[in-house]
Amino acid sequence: MTAGTHRAGPREVARLLGVPIPIVQAPMTYIAGARLAAAVSEAGGLGIIETASPQGRADLAVVRDLTDKPVGANVALAMRKDPGIVDVLAAHGIGFVTTSSGDPGLLTPRLRDAGITVFHVVGTLQNARKAVDAGVDGLVVEGVEGGGFKNPLGSSTMVLLPLVATHVDLPLIAAGGICDGRSMAAALTLGAGGVQMGTRMLASVESPVHRNFKAAVVGADDTGTILLSLPGSPTMRVVRTAAAIEAATAGRTGSGLEAARTLYFEGDMDAALANTGQVAGRIDAVESVAAIVADTWNGCRAVLDETRSLLD
Repeated sequence: MTAGTHRAGPREVARLLGVPIPIVQAPMTYIAGARLAAAVSEAGGLGIIETASPQGRADLAVVRDLTDKPVGANVALAMRKDPGIVDVLAAHGIGFVTTSSGDPGLLTPRLRDAGITVFHVVGTLQNARKAVDAGVDGLVVEGVEGGGFKNPLGSSTMVLLPLVATHVDLPLIAAGGICDGRSMAAALTLGAGGVQMGTRMLASVESPVHRNFKAAVVGADDTGTILLSLPGSPTMRVVRTAAAIEAATAGRTGSGLEAARTLYFEGDMDAALANTGQVAGRIDAVESVAAIVADTWNGCRAVLDETRSLLD
């Protein structure tokens, strides 16, 4: 399928999300729970609850005590292949789901039959085409500069997003390298109708991670992350800590899920690898989610107006 007949802009993507502002919070395992998701939705964007962990799945019920605004969920297909998750999501009133890390054909038909809008996360044009064939409603197009699991051969958002926009005629949400109005404006120009932010939301007041992790994001420069491809482990982009350098040298991570929880919630930055995007080099303060969403949306409009004035 080749694009060209229609391009979904911010208004259409916002409608699909069910929110006023087409800004989505990324589904970070252990981090994307009820409190953070509710804050994003209350601010006008779409909060996402991860379902990879037991706590995340429990938070599908908890979030309704915090907001009556729409909230979405993520299903990491490599971890949640049980089709019963669809019934759980529907029972908690989830109307929007992102799927990732697996075959989009596994759950897309069941999710759509349940009346749930489905966007699949892709890191290559080939995967985008596969998701289209699976019948998804849209795509989250994530460049290799984003945090977390990555394709070691993946392209940056600036290459991947316009490539997918040229060949796929579906609504697109851009991810990877986005933290403010200027980067959102760039994403819209390159073909997206909305954006997803992970690292920026991680370094927010409402994020549940320890202040040491937030300080590591704020303190990172443009070389502050590293892409690790270790034998037996998925490729990940992480903060360039002593633990990350040791893992790269030794060729193994040496840490598990409990170690990650120690890093996230107890602040031991050498306990595990800290998944973080390159955009950490552009984040210089911990701010409230409401300020992040408002500044990003208003800044995007201002940047696009400014850019138009340069052409005039």
